Order: sequence, then C-alpha cells, then structure tokens
Amino acid sequence: MWRQVADEMCRRIAAMSPGDLVDSEQSMVQEFGIARGTARKVIAHLREEGVIYTVPGLGSFAGPKPPEDGHPVDGNTP
Repeated sequence: MWRQVADEMCRRIAAMSPGDLVDSEQSMVQEFGIARGTARKVIAHLREEGVIYTVPGLGSFAGPKPPEDGHPVDGNTP
C-alpha cells in the first residue's frame, strides 16, 4: 500500500515547484486511509529518492534539499 501512496505523491510533487510544501503525514493518513507508520514510510522513501526534503518543525518540501551555503551545486560558482 505504501508504494501506491508514494507513487501518487510523486505524481503530485512532479507538478509542484521546488520548495513547495508537501502534504503532511497526518493529511496522508486522512486522505488515503493509511496508518501513520505507513505515511512515515512514504515520506522516508520520498526523501531517500531525493523527491522531497524535510525541515524539522516546518514540514517536507518538494525537490532536493538546497545546499546549506545557498550556492548552486553545479560547481560553476567562483
């Protein structure tokens, strides 16, 4: 079941802009009728795949985690 929810969340996140807030565990529990542990597994999977990043106390956001120093990771910065 968690894989189906993860696939649906990936489809939704693909339509988002980087940095957009992603549904919380609780909203997934309510919408998909899944257990909280299943929602946690979905979030963990999406994070491992680089689809989202999580900021403790703020939530999960679309896209890979931005660099801590604010510089692009393409290596073209002086």
